[in-house]
Amino acid sequence: MPNTPHTDGPDAMFAAVFKEALRRRGLPLDRVRDHLESYGITLSLATLSYWQSGRSLPEKPQSLRAVDVLEPFLGLPRGALRSLLRRRPRGWVPQHDPAAVRDVYGENSVVEQVLGDAFPYFNAGLRRLVVHEAVNVNEHRLVDEIRVTTAVRAVRDDVRHLTVIHTLDAARDGAVDLVVPHGPPPSVRSRPELNSVIAEIPLGRRLARNETAVVEYTLRAAATEGVSHHHERRITAPLRTYLLQVRFHPSAVPSRCWHYYRGHLGAEPRNRQLAPLDGFRTAHLLPMKCLPGAYGMEWQWMD
Repeated sequence: MPNTPHTDGPDAMFAAVFKEALRRRGLPLDRVRDHLESYGITLSLATLSYWQSGRSLPEKPQSLRAVDVLEPFLGLPRGALRSLLRRRPRGWVPQHDPAAVRDVYGENSVVEQVLGDAFPYFNAGLRRLVVHEAVNVNEHRLVDEIRVTTAVRAVRDDVRHLTVIHTLDAARDGAVDLVVPHGPPPSVRSRPELNSVIAEIPLGRRLARNETAVVEYTLRAAATEGVSHHHERRITAPLRTYLLQVRFHPSAVPSRCWHYYRGHLGAEPRNRQLAPLDGFRTAHLLPMKCLPGAYGMEWQWMD
């Protein structure tokens, strides 16, 4: 099963030493989180929980800094935890980290509610490399179509499909279709109470580790009620490229449009900048670097 910790090796030893130090000091995870925050390090309780269970390991710079801060706090010698983290070879692809997914989507997110117990293994066998989204806003000021092209790489053998979850203003009526241009139709279900559509899209063949595939699909909504004000993509692992294009109907042109980034769901947007419309009533977002977080575009209507 993905992300099940091994019983030996340095990865499991890190979890065992971390868990035992917490037990010996009688420290709950919320105390650990608060201690880290006093040093300007923000980590979720889910991340710390996964560290002590062995489901994931500290790898990002902020997480490694947290390890250095925690060693004296836990009564451990300097380097006691750090030495248990293996050095990764050049070109190593990080394994699926459910804590990182929760960091981006937030606690008890729509995605977690939709997936339930399967949430920790959400697309665990794949890593997205490139994502291109073309979003259409119709004359009713509602997002009615999203076209997605994404390139993925398998991080283990025998990967067969990509799971996608989209939250749309129009999905509350359940009138959303997801279609693929080639191959068998995907398995699609709606959760109108969560404004969400979930689909498992076949990759065309079983992928072996390090093989790549390109997935294309289009979401179309028939609803005319409601008004859209933004579109956002959550990214849980670094991408090579993310391109978002939003095109507006001639009779529904916003007064202003911005693109933005935020580190996780619920955080205040930062790097918020005006996104000018071109002659085709299209604005776009193309980050120079695409780190984990939420990337989006929002717009303001004239009235």
